Amino acid sequence: MEKKYAYSWEDEGKEAKDMIEEILADEALGSLDSIVVGNWGDAWDTAGSQKIVDGIVEHKEKFQHVKSLFIGDMEYDECEVSWIIQANYSELWKALPNLENLTIKGSCDLCLGEEIIHENLKSLTIICGGLPKSVFESIQNAKLPALEKLVLYIGIDNYGFDGDIETIRTFLAKADFPKLTYLGLVDSEMQDDVAEAVLQSKFMNQIETLDLSMGSLTDKGGAMLLEAVPKYPNIKALDLHYHYMSEKMEEKLEALPVEVDCSDAQEPDEWNGDIWMSAMLTE
Repeated sequence: MEKKYAYSWEDEGKEAKDMIEEILADEALGSLDSIVVGNWGDAWDTAGSQKIVDGIVEHKEKFQHVKSLFIGDMEYDECEVSWIIQANYSELWKALPNLENLTIKGSCDLCLGEEIIHENLKSLTIICGGLPKSVFESIQNAKLPALEKLVLYIGIDNYGFDGDIETIRTFLAKADFPKLTYLGLVDSEMQDDVAEAVLQSKFMNQIETLDLSMGSLTDKGGAMLLEAVPKYPNIKALDLHYHYMSEKMEEKLEALPVEVDCSDAQEPDEWNGDIWMSAMLTE
């Protein structure tokens, strides 16, 4: 059973410390295998979600049955993703050994820890407008032998991404996830370069779904996919929704013998002679 905990504008004055107290006092807690934490009332405040994460760690015996955890599930009208202050998750890995799915929204002050070891985590998703290089490094060094799905929003430098394409190449070279079948490196303004890096990586030999959605993928990246994907019979699906490819390239990709999502085509903006292509989620 899943339950979402979230405050509305009517809960003025409530904050993260109140939410963790309410979660701990909830009689339904023992029956929940999925917990979703939405707006904790002061998501943009410097304290962030740390009280919630710390409370879970401190009372870890009450959360051993939890399989899925989502911290930061809120819409832009509650708090822009770039304003969400996150937490240090270093102690969470050891505290919740049975956790299988972790989703985090927001990257401000996000720290996953220098040593991530978890035997049972199957899915990790980080949704943000810009993912710091330090987070990429934490994940690339992580020992997650059961990980099957990884989705990382790269974002842009104005909202937290302080790396470059070499950050992505290094990540793909060093990360070791033997059971990974779904790889998503999404929401980037350098999506063609990201596509090229992924296509040159070892993960192409094992993944079944390649997700390069929500970014500035153009016909250049589409052509690389068109040439490379048929060489990997393990690839069953391409998620390319929200892109800047031409209709002709869409048709070619959709003719591949795999499931292809080329929906939500975008048109570049022109300003003073310059062409601009934006990632879907930034601020």
